[in-house]
Amino acid sequence: MAKDGPDWDGLLKWSIAHSDGTAAPRALSEEDRKWFMEAMQSQSVDVVKRMKEITLIMQTPEQVLEAQGVTSADIEDMLEELQEHVESIDMANDLHSIGGLVPLLGYLKNSHAGIRAKAAEVITTIVQNNPRSQQLVMEANGFEALLSNFSSDPDITVRTKALGAISSLIHHNKPGIAAFRLANGYAALRDALGSENVRFQRKALNLIHYLLHENSSDCNVVRELGFPRIMMHLASKEDAGLREGALRGLLELAQDKTGGGSDGLGGEDEKLKQVLEERIKDISLMSADDLGAVREERHLVDSLWKSCYNEPSSLRKEGLLVLPGDDDDDVPPPDVASKHFEPPLRAWTASQEDNRAPDTDTDTENKGAEATATPLLLGFKQTPNAQSSSSSGGEVETTTPKVKLSQDSSNF
Repeated sequence: MAKDGPDWDGLLKWSIAHSDGTAAPRALSEEDRKWFMEAMQSQSVDVVKRMKEITLIMQTPEQVLEAQGVTSADIEDMLEELQEHVESIDMANDLHSIGGLVPLLGYLKNSHAGIRAKAAEVITTIVQNNPRSQQLVMEANGFEALLSNFSSDPDITVRTKALGAISSLIHHNKPGIAAFRLANGYAALRDALGSENVRFQRKALNLIHYLLHENSSDCNVVRELGFPRIMMHLASKEDAGLREGALRGLLELAQDKTGGGSDGLGGEDEKLKQVLEERIKDISLMSADDLGAVREERHLVDSLWKSCYNEPSSLRKEGLLVLPGDDDDDVPPPDVASKHFEPPLRAWTASQEDNRAPDTDTDTENKGAEATATPLLLGFKQTPNAQSSSSSGGEVETTTPKVKLSQDSSNF
């Protein structure tokens, strides 16, 4: 039985036979050229053509597809292929022009949870760091559909994927952020933090931190909705990602002093202190390996303590804030070459500065000597027999200046 797909073995043998390196290149015959092109084109994909075919399928009613034997798993596989195509920004923007964006957004309301979740994934890829596609999705009412899935879909995976798409959609997108505020998006984030799904909670914390960092005025809204107490609860969770996300959010609130009391946390000072003390105690009991894994958490705890109580935490006092090897990635490599290539004038100046005595009285006495001691690397030198005026007749006698180059002048 013949194998499907291109004849890779035949293509390999042909390539070896025609490129063994021992013979001069020869022109391909028309038959060889035709066979080679057919073999290569069999694996070539016209992306735009394929995206148009996928668009036609997405435009087909769900009932018609089911009648033709197309399953929800088939649709999910198709969406996964589409996601690969739209990883290119050009292809992502072209999806709208070929009519594929609107039916893709329609899949957010599909009866199958897997399709709703996969559609949100594709949208995430399309709008990520892509202002043009962000605008197109907003204009096509994609934000409203995503927010509905995020806030009220019965499937937690769909809610998580929708939240990820919203995060990418409003990132560096002022109209998107404004729409999120007006749609009471913070209330949906509070509900997400109250869920029991760690991944969902992490994504919510990441978006909260971004929004507070970009818009400090939102800190008051977050305080009024009771976020500080929820974050303090999450800061004591077993999952390290949850703890770090909660501490980042609390730090943003603590550093904002525009409302909610002097601590910036809406009067939750004592509760926060208890949480931080528990974290410090747990960190102090960790092994060296575990301490390395919570490096960011150690710094967040110390920064939050300092911001709230105007003093370093005990982590710093006990030497647990910065451990040996923590900053290896930030330390530049040793400078072993610059002294060999330092410009002569800069090197001479540096050496003179190093040799100068710190005594100001001595400096004052040597002012005149310094003026005559400074050499020029390039300049005029007056010969010893030159005189500015003649003693006999008042006639001026001059000597042509001679140019003296230092030995270092070749370096310029």
